[in-house]
Formats: sequence, C-alpha cells, structure tokens
Amino acid sequence: MQKEGFIEALVRPTVRALTPYSSARDEYDGQGNEMIFLDANENPFDSGVNRYPDPHQKSLKKEISRLRGVSPDQILLGNGSDEVLDLLFRVFCEPHSDSVITLPPTYGMYAVLAGINAVENVQIPLTPDFQPDVPGILNRADKHTKIIFLCSPNNPTGNSFEPSRVLSILEGFPGLVVIDEAYIDFSENGGFVPMLKNHPNLVVTQTFSKAFGLAGIRLGICFAAPEIITFLKRVKPPYNVNGLTQERAYTALSNLDKVTREIQEIKAGRTHLHNGLMRIPFVVEVFPTDANFVLVRVDDARLRYSQLMEKGIVVRDRSSQLGCANTLRFTVGTPEENSVLLNTLETLDT
Repeated sequence: MQKEGFIEALVRPTVRALTPYSSARDEYDGQGNEMIFLDANENPFDSGVNRYPDPHQKSLKKEISRLRGVSPDQILLGNGSDEVLDLLFRVFCEPHSDSVITLPPTYGMYAVLAGINAVENVQIPLTPDFQPDVPGILNRADKHTKIIFLCSPNNPTGNSFEPSRVLSILEGFPGLVVIDEAYIDFSENGGFVPMLKNHPNLVVTQTFSKAFGLAGIRLGICFAAPEIITFLKRVKPPYNVNGLTQERAYTALSNLDKVTREIQEIKAGRTHLHNGLMRIPFVVEVFPTDANFVLVRVDDARLRYSQLMEKGIVVRDRSSQLGCANTLRFTVGTPEENSVLLNTLETLDT
C-alpha cells in the first residue's frame, strides 16, 4: 500500500510551490445568468461565445462522473488526451533528471512528449504476444522513474493488457501508472477506472475522439485521485476546454443511445472486417483486437499500402513499429467502406 503523502512527494518542487492562476470565473463561482458580468474584460455584446467558458467544466464533469462512476473531483478535462498527458509530464517529471517507461509498440506521443519535456524515455518492449513484460519493467524502474505508460487496448496492436499484469505493475511500482484507454468503449473488458479506489497511483485517460465520434472537438479525460487532479489543475491553462467543445460533449452525453448504437455497429464491422481479411491470400496474420481497428501482417506492407492508395483507400503502414514488420492498420469504417476495402483487397495481385 502506498504511504500517505506519496503523491505530493512525486510532484516537482516548483509545482508544489506554485500558486495557480486565478481567473475571473474562478473568483465568481455563482450560477446566476442574470448577473451583470463586468469582471473579465469580455465583449459585452452577445454572440453566443462572447463569455469565457467554465474553467472547471462543472456541468460536463457531472455527466461524465455519472457515466464512469467516479466523483467529479477525480476528473480533469483537457484539449485532447495529449494535453492531459503533457500535464502529467510537467507536474511529475523533472527535466534532465527524471524518466518514464513506455512499452513499444505503443502510441507515439508518449515518446514525443518525453522529448519535449526533456525526460528520458526508457523503452521496455512488449512480449511477443504484445503483453507488458512485468519483470522487465519493475527491474528497470529506479528512483528517477516517475511514470509508466500503458495503452490498453493498445495502439497499434489492438489487444487489451491482462489485468493481472497491470495489477502487478500498480502494486510493484512506487510512481504513477498511466493507462491510456482511448479505445476502451470498443472492448468487452471493463477497463481500469474501477481500480482507482484501491490504487492512488493509478491514472486513466480516455477521450471523446473515438467512440463518441468527436475527434474534431479535442476533448480528453483524466481520471485520478483528487490529489493528483489538484496538482494538474495548478498547471493547466485556465480556459483549456472551450465553450463550443463543452457544449458538443454535453450534447453527446445527453444522447448515449446514439453513441451505443454506433459502438455496436463498429464492433459488428470489426468482426466482418476481421473475417474478411482472413480470406485474403497475401494476409499472413490478423491480430486479435479490442479496438476500432485491425492490425494485419501482410506479405509486403509497402506494396499493399501503395496499391490501396492508388485505389483511393488510405490505411496506416505500421511496419516501422517494434514487432510490427509488414503490418497495416485498418480502421473500421462504415459497412459500405469495409466492403469496398475487402473487395479491393481481393482484386490486388498476389
């Protein structure tokens, strides 16, 4: 069990000493729209967006807390998950001193953010079946290792990590364990948010970009212990989530039946795509997936990528990723798009 106060001890000293910026909307915490607002130097003429948005997104967090079963003080919202991840680096990792651990093949922004923040990125490759190498991770972690990043379901492989392995990392590592659940709504597994109550070093990130179909509004979610959220709020810009984004997200949360229907259709499309890809002669392997994409090993990824481009179909060549030689990643499209893809693949020369 983690010792009391260990989160504060992980935080950079400059952040611990930081007094966060207080905006006009922080100082006035009322709800009355009938008030005359002369406090924030806004344009007084109503355009629908002439006022600053709620810096704490209280209404939106209340809806997310109902959906995910956590309290609002365990939620931080960001300008996409990438901002949330960057805040974690800025709060917990001392530049030119601390390190993080990532598990390739994985989401590439972890390494980019480590570089931006001058933090060493220690890579511990996934096992051949794309699971965390728990002994390798725990043996490599040292006093300078502040964060371990796990992506489950993993991008680009699509598989979920075994809960027992994740639990071993949570219990064996004295720093933060960040689990990126961008694709969790497409998985049959429940995810790791329920483990927050027993593991104060756990951070889970999610997004509105995938299952909610709102990639264009850039809204990411961080679930963590209230103490972690408090430190992240010290560093985040005061109005990092704009009003239009908050409105679109709130609308989506008010229409969960639509989101559920689309998730089910994507899952059905994923099964159709998986089965169809198995019949393509030059497909060597179709990897199991809990995400909204399928990773496929082919005979010649560069050739097949070029051929599909010539046919007007854009996919992702993931061959440069560790353990992913000659692989293409196919996002699940509409039923019509999936059929076009499979029909096109069947026409390619073998």
